[in-house]
Amino acid sequence: MNDPGLDKPISDDAKNLERVKETDGDDEMEDDQTYMDPSRWWFASTAFPLLAGTFGPIASAFNICALVQHWRVSIPPGGTEEHGIDVPDPSWLIAINAVSLVIALLANMSLLFNMARRLSFSIAQPITIVGWYISSFLLIGLLATASHSPSMELTAAEDRAFTQAFYYAIMAAGLYIIVASLMVITVYGAYAGHYPREFKLTMSQRTLMLQTISYLVYLESGAAVFAHIEGWMFVDGVYWANYTLLTIGLGDYSPSTHLGRSLLFPFAVGGIIILGLVIGSIRSLVLERGKKKLGARMIEKKRQAYLKKLERKKKGRATITPLSEGQGRTSDGKTEKERREEEFNMMRKIQDEAMSRRRWTALAISATAWLFLWLVGAMVFWKAEKNQQWTYFGAVYFAYVSLLTIGYGDFTPESNSGKAFYVFWALLAIPTLTILISNMGDTVVKMIRDLTLWLGEFTVLPGEGGTKDRIRKGARNVKEGILNNSNGAEEEAPGFIGEANHDTEKGEGQPKHNAETDAANDKLAGDFENAEMQEADDDAAEGDEIGKDIHLYHYLLVKEIRRVMPEIGQTPPKKYSYHEWAWFLRLMGEDENSTKFHRKAPVKEATVDGPQMQKAVTDINNDESVSEQNQWSWLGARSPLMGDTEEAEWVLERLSMTLERELRKQRDQQKGADSDMKKEGLQPGKDGRDSDKGTKDESLESREVSDKTDSRASSNTYTVSRHGTSERKSTS
Repeated sequence: MNDPGLDKPISDDAKNLERVKETDGDDEMEDDQTYMDPSRWWFASTAFPLLAGTFGPIASAFNICALVQHWRVSIPPGGTEEHGIDVPDPSWLIAINAVSLVIALLANMSLLFNMARRLSFSIAQPITIVGWYISSFLLIGLLATASHSPSMELTAAEDRAFTQAFYYAIMAAGLYIIVASLMVITVYGAYAGHYPREFKLTMSQRTLMLQTISYLVYLESGAAVFAHIEGWMFVDGVYWANYTLLTIGLGDYSPSTHLGRSLLFPFAVGGIIILGLVIGSIRSLVLERGKKKLGARMIEKKRQAYLKKLERKKKGRATITPLSEGQGRTSDGKTEKERREEEFNMMRKIQDEAMSRRRWTALAISATAWLFLWLVGAMVFWKAEKNQQWTYFGAVYFAYVSLLTIGYGDFTPESNSGKAFYVFWALLAIPTLTILISNMGDTVVKMIRDLTLWLGEFTVLPGEGGTKDRIRKGARNVKEGILNNSNGAEEEAPGFIGEANHDTEKGEGQPKHNAETDAANDKLAGDFENAEMQEADDDAAEGDEIGKDIHLYHYLLVKEIRRVMPEIGQTPPKKYSYHEWAWFLRLMGEDENSTKFHRKAPVKEATVDGPQMQKAVTDINNDESVSEQNQWSWLGARSPLMGDTEEAEWVLERLSMTLERELRKQRDQQKGADSDMKKEGLQPGKDGRDSDKGTKDESLESREVSDKTDSRASSNTYTVSRHGTSERKSTS
């Protein structure tokens, strides 16, 4: 089973749950510091606990297999390991084996409760780490005793052998040491101050361990039931259940009774669904979080290299250096806005190159992991099945057929070591193949699809242009590193000018929203727009130009918020043009023509104390002076293009913050005006509109002084009609 098809709905549900949690401030885990924090500490804080939460239960499942069967068999004359007769183990070995299992289960539960935030980090981690180490040492002691003790040593290699349980104990001991060591690194990083002493995990990540436990319980429970019905040993039932739920189907074990065949129907379906949950969570971790971290680091390294290259050239230094006060143009004749646009385009180029490299790097990593499992796994099977006289090529063939879940059944493991290793190997190999196929979809498969579409234009899918134009276009796209840019989009005018296209061209790639919620939000925003427009008309009729401009400004903010909301969560994520960004920033209080908030991008930020771009925008109107903390560059680490938040989400959040701040300021001004009217004995409100005209005029004068310092109110001229359309006049 390469892809159960459940990862998309599972991922969507997890994201919805995460958004709900974010409203309470519980899941703000990775902010703009993604681009500056060392990736190794992300692995220590997030990836290592998830790996431990996945492989810890697997180790315990193998520990159960090591407990339910004796570790030695006596092989009858002419027989094989499969037909061996159990040699009873000493009672003390079984007791110590059981103790190691109990301790390991307690360690697993401690980690699970810690991930679920039911047990504190400082209490759970010592229990988890010490418990896994103790279980590992106990199993290692038992394995050494069974292999070398005179009372238990295999006296005749030709007629004695170790069972599958012995090899399961080896794998369990090794996994316990690995996961415990990973958690030691995690605890060290937390106490060294590299991240908080708690797991900042998403909903899908926190449930990965629970899903893994559910799958393993289901697998071993089913193995116990079918082993009892079909007369198999429990470990053989685990071997059968494993390749059945992974849809490999080797065929050396199969239900032969009527009851067993009947129970297979619900067992297989249920197991595949649970397995789909696990693979969906793994894909969410590797393909979303892992790719995001890898891409973030690549963008940061590419940005630093680009800035170093620009610093070595005079023209490059002019491009990244803001104009000084009184300087009209750069040395190459560009205005400040044109210079900023060039910065923006450079950043887009850096993003595109880094993302292309990230896709191919992810493909290389997943392909290497898959090849390692294939070829190294084949070598293990070759050595384990020497009694069957397998060649290495035959083992490679068997591993390949199993990896692709073909499962012809002409090669099957018969040795106890081969069967036990096959269970663990298959659990690793199938998810690895799923990730490889997903990475191929972003690279190789896309290239083949684009090439097919391009060739189709010459045959059965002719375009509007001639053959010469198509050849020229194809050559240009190949030169740019892409055959068919399916993710591209024509640049639209910012603001309302391009709004009609947004309303009429929504199709594939648009996010799915709750229709009732969207309708309610849209109606609420529409009512707010109408109210602001009515207030603007009332102020205009009374000659209050400042009040009219303020209400028109509120109207524009709400209008843009309504336009941006449907663009959140698009696939691929929405990317705005420079002119759209300039418009959004103007609404937030920044003017791309002014150098007030601009700075030269440093190659490396001197401080990494928080999401600085948010502060740079939200503090714009709180102080008359602009500190260095408020200044930023499109090529700098404070750029909104550098955050790991989608551009539409970033814009929506900042526009909403701006609107909230404006409404709060309007409320405070209204309270001040009402207070002044009460002091003069006038009645505030509608009945006092005529009698308090003098007081209102005084309030308007004070508001005029305040609002004229606001760059948003003073740097734009708007023409707004009653139908809600708007046209921005040129401010250049």
